[in-house]
Amino acid sequence: MLNYLIRRLLYAVPILLGVIFLTFVLFRVVNTPEHAAINALGPKSSVDARNAWIVNNGRDLPLYKQFATHTIQLATFDFQPSITTKRPMGETFREGVGPSLCVTLPGFILGLCLALVLSLYQVFVRNSAADRTITLICVVMMSLPTMVYIIFGQAVVALGLGWFPVSGFTKGLDAVRFLLLPVAIMAIISLGYDARMFRAVFLEEIAQDYVRTAHAKGLSATRVLSRHVLKNGLIALITLTVGQLPKLIMGTLLIESFFGIPGIGNVMVQGIQTSDEPVVLACAYLGALLYLAALILTDILYAAADPRIRLS
Repeated sequence: MLNYLIRRLLYAVPILLGVIFLTFVLFRVVNTPEHAAINALGPKSSVDARNAWIVNNGRDLPLYKQFATHTIQLATFDFQPSITTKRPMGETFREGVGPSLCVTLPGFILGLCLALVLSLYQVFVRNSAADRTITLICVVMMSLPTMVYIIFGQAVVALGLGWFPVSGFTKGLDAVRFLLLPVAIMAIISLGYDARMFRAVFLEEIAQDYVRTAHAKGLSATRVLSRHVLKNGLIALITLTVGQLPKLIMGTLLIESFFGIPGIGNVMVQGIQTSDEPVVLACAYLGALLYLAALILTDILYAAADPRIRLS
């Protein structure tokens, strides 16, 4: 186990270096120092102020020296303050992770439970009219982009029917009614894909010999599905669950942006729109770290769920 973890951590190093190199090329090679100075100081700033900013921020140094500094800063989590808000990135992340989790965590849990129930029901009534109808609906849901769900929710459910507010995120119990619609959209956008994937996994499991043995022992179909098929389908469940952990922390870009939720996803969107280099760099680097950590955690949970899997 220890040797495996060490190897996976070593494998993560070149991936992180690749992320650092790509962000460096985008912000320090493609983006000229003059453009970066104008973005930081404003288009009406003087030439002398821009030149002073370039020198103070090391943009006049050779690219290899800038890359070394860039790498050290990201590797040691020495994120620069936001150009737009002037706030430290650590403070921005601490304030944004709470609102992001208020949307992503309940939405993910609700969507996962709905997908499990729906897929198990499809397996129970497989090859029936209900199964084919649900499959068609899931395919349609998979085909619709996230923007369709957001626009429908805001225009029809919130504004048209007046069931939920469109904006106005607050803390405490007052935020519950406002968060119901974003959470519902978060759960629905991946429901079609998750249900289709779980259905395929469970159909494969239900054809195994152990299922026929369980039926031969007199167990009901419901008991076989809940006790045996669901348990042996944990690999797919782990893959889906752990693989989405970075999204839970980093937030959902479109939902937070359209509903005005001050989460990390909204911070990232605003950073991209304003070319706020420290914000985009910090979000990209932390996102890569969380994704690599999720991959390692997935392998560990594989071994815990299935004794046949060995980490070596």
